[in-house]
Amino acid sequence: MSSRAPQDTGHVAQRLWSVDEHLADVLAAIRPLEPIELQLLDAQGCVLVEDVTVPVALPPFDNSSMDGYAVRTADVQGASEEFPAVLTVIGDVAAGSGELPTVGPGQAARIMTGAPLPPGAEAVVPVEWTDGGTGGGAAAGMTPASAAPEGAGGEVRVHRAAEPRAHVRARGSDVQAGDLALAAGTVLGPPQIALLAAVGRGAVRVRPRPRVVVLSTGSELVQPGESLAAGTIYDSNSFALAAAARDAGAIAYRVGAVADDADTLRSTIEDQLIRADLLVTTGGVSVGAYDVVKEALSSVGGEEDGADGGRMDFRKLAMQPGKPQGFGTIGPDHTPLLALPGNPVSSYVSFELFVRPAIRTLMGLPDVARPSVRATLKADEALGSPAGRRQFLRGTYDPESGTVSPVGGSGSHLIAALAHADSLIVVPEDVTSAEPGAELEVVLLG
Repeated sequence: MSSRAPQDTGHVAQRLWSVDEHLADVLAAIRPLEPIELQLLDAQGCVLVEDVTVPVALPPFDNSSMDGYAVRTADVQGASEEFPAVLTVIGDVAAGSGELPTVGPGQAARIMTGAPLPPGAEAVVPVEWTDGGTGGGAAAGMTPASAAPEGAGGEVRVHRAAEPRAHVRARGSDVQAGDLALAAGTVLGPPQIALLAAVGRGAVRVRPRPRVVVLSTGSELVQPGESLAAGTIYDSNSFALAAAARDAGAIAYRVGAVADDADTLRSTIEDQLIRADLLVTTGGVSVGAYDVVKEALSSVGGEEDGADGGRMDFRKLAMQPGKPQGFGTIGPDHTPLLALPGNPVSSYVSFELFVRPAIRTLMGLPDVARPSVRATLKADEALGSPAGRRQFLRGTYDPESGTVSPVGGSGSHLIAALAHADSLIVVPEDVTSAEPGAELEVVLLG
């Protein structure tokens, strides 16, 4: 990690870091997690680190896409309801069938969806094109084999002709043997897990999902569901950040709020190191007398410890909200820790800008930040912004019109507005007033 940031020493003023400088400093200290081999369901949400090729074609054999009858096309040529083709049923072909009957002239085999096409057959006629072996009109379906085993014999009347290969899924029509099934770098979701299973892979080599421990600080915090006493508020930050960590792809552990006591906080963090690839705290990083994160961690891995003990830097950023930030590595494994401000919006915006990219870097993904677009500001009045600060305002983005509208004010405590926003409106450092109609960068949160 960079050591460019000066420490708090008396009345010496800290310089302001830019958002980009702080993010670069964070990402420079984080390396992707080491790959491991996981069973398929355990690998969900992980990033593949190997190319997976197809060992066998999918499907591995010609099979039926319908419940019906496997026939020779010549035997049903010209068939109609008035003049049906009458064929002898020689047996059933169900999915998973091993030995298959050979369909000869004037014959048909009753076949189920997914079952292999038997030798001699050239097409499948759906059961709805037949009488289903009942001798009556068009059938709506097949009688279960267990209830009417005689359906596998007798005669069937076919009311429509079929072209060669009709309702037949060709061998290899999905993927061919030797094809690339999934490339390294793929995030494994349900469809990818399905493909891996379909090609016979029971386990894959991946980068595991990062384990992120989230804890909030503040003696005023009460857990949701409990009663509020005078001067207390509910702890929302730890829930928001744990949910955001999961949304980013991590396994999140939420720790209940820690009181404003430096020794307790330090002890809690040390206890959590065993299950953390990344630690995130919220609150206690400003300049107040009870900002315990700064107090507890400023001495962790100080100058005398150097690289062996890690280092924590507390700095001010040229941004609003989220000016106070802390970052460093702690513990014997130099676990990264990001200390975020305690105001709810400041905390969440800081997560999106710095913690989410850190999580995505641990996963080994190339694109670590949220996507952004340029949009036209749709507002009743100009948006003010402090000079020299990059401001992030909550907004709603309309992709059809290419416009973005602000939601709520700029206060860092306005969590209700955040809940109704789907984007962040970025007002650059050199802009103090963004007029309606201005084109601005918009970070998409959804």
